[in-house]
Amino acid sequence: MTLRVLILHNAVPDDATAAEADVLVQASVVDDACRQLGHATERLGCTLDLSALADHLANRPPDVVFNLVESLGGSDRLASLVPAFLAAQRISFTGSPHSTLDLTNEKPQAKEHLLANSLPTAPWLESRGKELSADLKFPGRYILKAIWEHASVGIDDSAIVTASSRAELQAALAKRARKFRGGVFAEEFIAGREFNVSVLAGADGPQVLPPAEIDFSRFPADKLRIVGYDAKWSENSFEFVHTPRRFDFAAADQPLLRHLAYLARRCWSAFDIRGYARVDFRVDEAGRPWILEINANPCLSPDAGYAAALQQAGISFPAAIQRILDDALPGLTPGEKQSVPPRRHEPTNATRTGSQTVAPQTATASNITFRTEVVPSDPLAVRQIVAATGKFRPAEVEVAVELVDERLQKGPTSGYEFVFAEQDGKVVGYACFGRITVTVASYDVYWIAVDPRAQARGLGKAILSRAEEAIWGAGGQRIFIETSGRPDYWATRAFYEACGYRQESRVADFYAPGDDKVLYGKSLVGAGQ
Repeated sequence: MTLRVLILHNAVPDDATAAEADVLVQASVVDDACRQLGHATERLGCTLDLSALADHLANRPPDVVFNLVESLGGSDRLASLVPAFLAAQRISFTGSPHSTLDLTNEKPQAKEHLLANSLPTAPWLESRGKELSADLKFPGRYILKAIWEHASVGIDDSAIVTASSRAELQAALAKRARKFRGGVFAEEFIAGREFNVSVLAGADGPQVLPPAEIDFSRFPADKLRIVGYDAKWSENSFEFVHTPRRFDFAAADQPLLRHLAYLARRCWSAFDIRGYARVDFRVDEAGRPWILEINANPCLSPDAGYAAALQQAGISFPAAIQRILDDALPGLTPGEKQSVPPRRHEPTNATRTGSQTVAPQTATASNITFRTEVVPSDPLAVRQIVAATGKFRPAEVEVAVELVDERLQKGPTSGYEFVFAEQDGKVVGYACFGRITVTVASYDVYWIAVDPRAQARGLGKAILSRAEEAIWGAGGQRIFIETSGRPDYWATRAFYEACGYRQESRVADFYAPGDDKVLYGKSLVGAGQ
């Protein structure tokens, strides 16, 4: 018996734009692929009247819903209602859960989550009052984006503004906000290259498909290099014709491509993505990547970037659709998924608190455990973790190891305390801290580092929280952390700010010319420790 697949998409009005009507193309190609795989299919347009959907599911229950709903009632922000409804009905469905769509569809909220997971994203200012202001530069160039709209709606050359002050940028935001019900935000414009990295679920975890770069080489020198609405949807426009994607890269680009793939995998984990996704990047003129957007419901049309990446990877479209279906039916072998009774969508084992995913307190091999004692294997573990971050010079790595050695040799009299995080018996992150001897109740956090392979799980926050608890328990009242002021440490500084630390001072050229020392502080008194 084959799978009964209900292909669900948002209902499309007769006067739909090209962007809105594209979902019908996606439904058609998914339908064809499912039939090639031997599955029975049915298509349904979904509206805000979810009772009609409930009736359909009750009368014609599918084995799985292929969810292509991109908006409801003309609003992208309501798209998450469908997976929430399906989960409540315990119906299996493809793609990410509603919590992921809520998080990724609201762009500033997604950016906050990126920062919380130490992932690079450009500074921004919102029209509705929230902002990340520490690194806003004036004068500077900013791109004005709708908070909720996708498919590059509202993005054209006029969306790029130059502001000489915060007030001027806020005025530009207020003017543009009149066009969008959900508000707009200003993001620092990253001049440079643009990449799309697609990811597909697999039996062994997410597979990163070959990265694609948008080729702006045929743009005039004075034309802004952006992928706006016309470049995606207006087939006769200059932008559409002159923004091809390319997959051929020079050998010198390979380290960058590997780093983009690494960041895409971290996004997949940090945002609890299922099935398939696309991560969009800008790479600045210094070669640093910045995450623009995580699309947890990317376009599957034949001429879109996801299909092109599949082809480049040598994966047929039907094979990719089968993998997406497989990911929606966990716990079964591919053979079993060809013949199953109707199944219900099982809730995940995680609870979401704010922007962090907190694992349940069950004794499984994948759990993180913490310890404060230092053992002889720790110096090597610390060396490997600190070096793997790629943030520290060799001499700095040696200093990190020396502190662990000193604690092993002298015990508590060394003045160095530690928190180690372990997974399956292996150290995956740690913090080192100690009392500032000339103070009554102040502490320094000397080191905090997480193995790159274990990042994007909120582990850094958890380790820092354990260190704060230990400091509070020892009578500490103030904590200080120093870090670099270099641009590539921007996400690190934002991480400390997200953890409640405030910048206390900045010392120019402290570590090296152009490498400032930034000191952060936090009071534990009254902080709920």
